Order: sequence, then structure tokens, then C-alpha cells
Amino acid sequence: MKKYSVVVVGMGKRGRHHATAFARDPSFEVAGICDIDARRLDEGAELLGGGVETSADAAALTAALKPDVFCFCTMPHLRETFVRMAVENGARLVAFEKPVADSSAAAMRVRALIAESGVKAVVSHQHRYGAHYARVKALASGGDLGRVHTIYASTPGWMMHMLTHMLDYMRWYNGEAEAEWVMGQAAGRRKLDDNHPSPDYVAGVIQFANGVRGIVESGAGAPDIPGVSKWWGRNRIRVMGDEGFAEVLTNGGWRAVTARGGAQSGPGVMNYDADMPPYVRQMAEWLDDDARPHPCRFESAYKGFEIAMALCRSAVEGGQVALPLTEPGDEIAALRAKLSGKPVIPAHPDHAAEFGL
Repeated sequence: MKKYSVVVVGMGKRGRHHATAFARDPSFEVAGICDIDARRLDEGAELLGGGVETSADAAALTAALKPDVFCFCTMPHLRETFVRMAVENGARLVAFEKPVADSSAAAMRVRALIAESGVKAVVSHQHRYGAHYARVKALASGGDLGRVHTIYASTPGWMMHMLTHMLDYMRWYNGEAEAEWVMGQAAGRRKLDDNHPSPDYVAGVIQFANGVRGIVESGAGAPDIPGVSKWWGRNRIRVMGDEGFAEVLTNGGWRAVTARGGAQSGPGVMNYDADMPPYVRQMAEWLDDDARPHPCRFESAYKGFEIAMALCRSAVEGGQVALPLTEPGDEIAALRAKLSGKPVIPAHPDHAAEFGL
């Protein structure tokens, strides 16, 4: 069995998840890790059991090791820098955290880099590997809901953290149908200065080419989900058809009512220990065989991010925004210039605490 060498840049929580998942998969060998924080670097090396190169200089480490896989878990504004580093050092696959960039302009440059180089690219929308997410996909695809007409998604997490997760799974549940246009609105400036810069609340509608209507909410104005204890897990995606509905809650299982099966429900929570291994395994399968593309490949993630940026453009410009986007933009800068100082109105006291209100 061929082993693919891996360098992981960024040894925070997500970097450690990636590094350990690569290390446990027989197709990969973690050759090096990087972080500018010495404590995190030492903890990462200890977690991996030693025998791994460490450095605070990502460029030097990558140039020295020339890994097959370059994985980075850093802030959104660094995507282009690290994708270019992977390409210049001959990586065959680059894996990184969502979102794909911090603006449509940057995302388009990353897309061009990936297309021109031929490097495979994977974006970490790994919630889909949860059994509860998969159950809703099976109901949506298997005809149990009849003709699907609406998909609704909500998350209290702010846009750059959580919206592309919601959009990726909405597209998955909708058979990867293309979006034709969106219309959106935004409110609140507090999170525009976050390391994942976002309006405090963004909401809108999406028209898909197959006639399905998407409705999405992200941030302080999104509804709470009682009974789900973990705030970051209070996310809902509901697929509605003319013969029933099914929904997944990130940290609250799944439930459905269908003409075929009546009322149904089951458990499920976001679990990195369970979700990361298949996510990493499918990278090896794609490296082994071009005919087995990764479900979380960049091309799919880009389409979800494009929808998010179109919602922002609609909030700034007013009216509908057609997709695909053809001109680059800096949507966060546009929101900074447009949004008033009027504070967002949170939908729940827990949201207010997370948004410093």
C-alpha cells in the first residue's frame, strides 16, 4: 500500500483533529507539523508520538519535506497563501478548513490556482459523515419525502464559521442542483471584526435550478433549538416534500414524518472521532483513483461559498443576485461600508451572550 506524506500547518483544535486522523489512516504518514505557537507545536508532536518534523516556518518546512498532502487549518484570509505554497512545492492534494476564502475575489483566485495546477483540493465540510446527516440524505434521495420543494437551514453561528456548512449540506440534500439566484439581508457589525469576519445575522432565499427553494439563516437572529445543549450544535437543516419532511440537528439527532414511514427519529451528534476517519480515508481513495472524487472537493465547496457571498451582495446592493458570480468582490468590506451601527436583535439570550450583546 502506498503511503502519502502529509504536512499539517496550524495545530489548534482542528489541526490536531486532522493530524491525528491522518496519522491513524494506513495510507498516510504525518511527516511534519507547523505552528507559530511553540506550546501548540510541542503538544502536537507529543500527540503524534514523536518522529515528526516540527517548525514555526510553514514555507521552510514544506519546501524541505515536499509532502504529497498539504493540510492547513488557519484563518480565512490565509487560504490563497497556503494553497499557493502547496502548489509550488508539488503537493498532490491540499486539504483545508472552510470557508474557502474571506471574499469572492480571493475565492476566485484560489479556484484559478487549483484549476491551473491540477492539484486536488478538499474542504472540511465533514459533518455529512454523521449518521444522522446521512439518514436525512437517504430519506431525501430515496423518495420518502415525495417531491422536495423546500430546504430550510439555520445556525446561530456567524457566517464565516457556519454558513458554508449549512449551504454545503443543503446542496447535498438537493442533489447538488445549481443555484440560479439569491436575495438576502444582513444586520449587525460586531462580528465584522472577528477572525472569521461576518455580519451578526444574515438571512435569505435561494432559487435552485430544479425549482427547489432554499431558505437560510445564520447568526444572532437565527432561531434557538431547545433541547440541544451545545450552542455551536444548534443547527437545523429541514428537507420538505409533498409527502413528508426530514430534518437533522447537528447535536440533536434526526427526525422525520413521511407518508411511507410515519413519525421517525434517531440519535446523532457531531463527533470528530467518528467523522474525521472517513473524511480522510476518501482523500486516499481520490489520490489512488481519479475516478473517485472526494465528496468535499473544492469545486463543490466553492459553490456554497459563492451563494454566501451572493447573499452578502444582495444585502448591500438590494434585490436579487444572479449566480454564478462573474465579477470578484470584497463582500466583507462592502458590508462594513453599508451596515449601520444599529445592533442586531438576538433571537435568544444564549445568542446575545455569544455576540457580546
